[in-house]
Amino acid sequence: MIRCIRWCAAFCALLFAALLANVGRVQVWEAAALDAHPANKRTAIDRYARPRGDILVDGVAVTGSRDSGQLLRYERTYRDGPLYAPVTGFSSQTYGTSFVERAEDAVLSGTDPGLSAFPLWYELSRGRPAGGHAVTTVRAAVQRAAFEGLAGKRGAVAAVEPSSGRILALVSSPSYDPGVLSGTGSAVREAWARLNADPARPMLNRALRETYPPGSTFKIVTAAAALDSGVVTDVDAPTRTPDPYPLPGTRTLLPNAATGCEDASMAEAVQWSCNTVMARIGVQVGLRRMVEAARRFGFNDDGLRVPSWVSRSNFDTDMSPDQLALSAIGQFNTTATPLQMALVAAAVANGGEIARPWLVERTTQDDGSPVRSGQRRSLGRAMTPATALRLQQLMVKVVEEGTGRNAAVPGAVVGGKTGTAQHGVGNAGTPYAWFIGWAKAEDAAVPAVALAVVVEDAAARRGDISGNSAAAPIARTVLQAALSTAR
Repeated sequence: MIRCIRWCAAFCALLFAALLANVGRVQVWEAAALDAHPANKRTAIDRYARPRGDILVDGVAVTGSRDSGQLLRYERTYRDGPLYAPVTGFSSQTYGTSFVERAEDAVLSGTDPGLSAFPLWYELSRGRPAGGHAVTTVRAAVQRAAFEGLAGKRGAVAAVEPSSGRILALVSSPSYDPGVLSGTGSAVREAWARLNADPARPMLNRALRETYPPGSTFKIVTAAAALDSGVVTDVDAPTRTPDPYPLPGTRTLLPNAATGCEDASMAEAVQWSCNTVMARIGVQVGLRRMVEAARRFGFNDDGLRVPSWVSRSNFDTDMSPDQLALSAIGQFNTTATPLQMALVAAAVANGGEIARPWLVERTTQDDGSPVRSGQRRSLGRAMTPATALRLQQLMVKVVEEGTGRNAAVPGAVVGGKTGTAQHGVGNAGTPYAWFIGWAKAEDAAVPAVALAVVVEDAAARRGDISGNSAAAPIARTVLQAALSTAR
């Protein structure tokens, strides 16, 4: 009898060990796969069982959470959704997340280990702390000035603080309300289909994700390359450039929209936006040095994050001389995001150095205790300080006496560059109107803001569209707002 009992006990112990082994297999080895299984609803239920942390602008939450009473309990809400959509992105129970909602999802959803002093406790208890907050670098007044300036026209504005890289405004127009994507059901699916089918592409973040031919705003890059390489040593010296200019190796003549460009100096070419002079200078700089200059400004870099990814701005690395001439004036295959062109202006304003652009100032716990803080980092030097100082002077002259007068701000020093970029088959599309620039108060030591404005559908006759008429007035209102809120 005792022997049978022993055999029975051993068999029960074996079964118990097998049970423990199976529990360990399910809880440890297969946990990740089971959590990710499409049929497992518990992960989603747990994710939306608590309010999500907020995204803040100027210390005020521009997001919230609403108790839907459904299985997926809390849905995301947005204050001034279309205004801040390029910053926040969306958080949808059906379609996931985007932009800051995606980049800081772990903090906002309460799963980031940094939210608790005892993260292992939450791991063991299968609980989690309340969602934390993401504090952005955006200034509400600057964001609104850019949004209202575009007034629904297709285009974008990106504004940064040159010395630190903080993004002060990020606007894309037309925009959309991310709140319509927050929940589940047919209404959300219909909104998603409607937004994606809209030919105006309201969900496209034009400031970060769309690339445009930068047109004459790229001449600042060409001018920097010419000064740094020594191709131009005196910006006021005549360049002996004909008008029109025969593109090298071709019979094609490059004209000017401006008058008085024949034999103009580089200073005059920047002031009045002479295509011929800057194209010829680009050829003289040469392909290798132009490619290197563009790279220093951030072109051809596909690794920029703010923290969301930014589309790669392009400057071709293999071109014939005629193609190089067109690329030097922001045409041919040269393309740039509005943020990239804002960084070009910021490099000039910041003495030649480019500070990495960033959008999240810090993340915090629910009670405001810090989790992580953003910090200034350099992307490198785009030009020498002497070149930057010379370009500052040229850009100021553009606004005071040249093609960018509509960007002038009373009581401030403003430097800028206008651009009108041709595009489409045979350049038949409505030209894009550009303005890039920077501003500082008259008594300030350094500029407080640099920006880029692009307008896709300027409301004017095709021949009358220009950066000064369509983009510079928007820039002026944004610069004024930035100067009034400068810290």
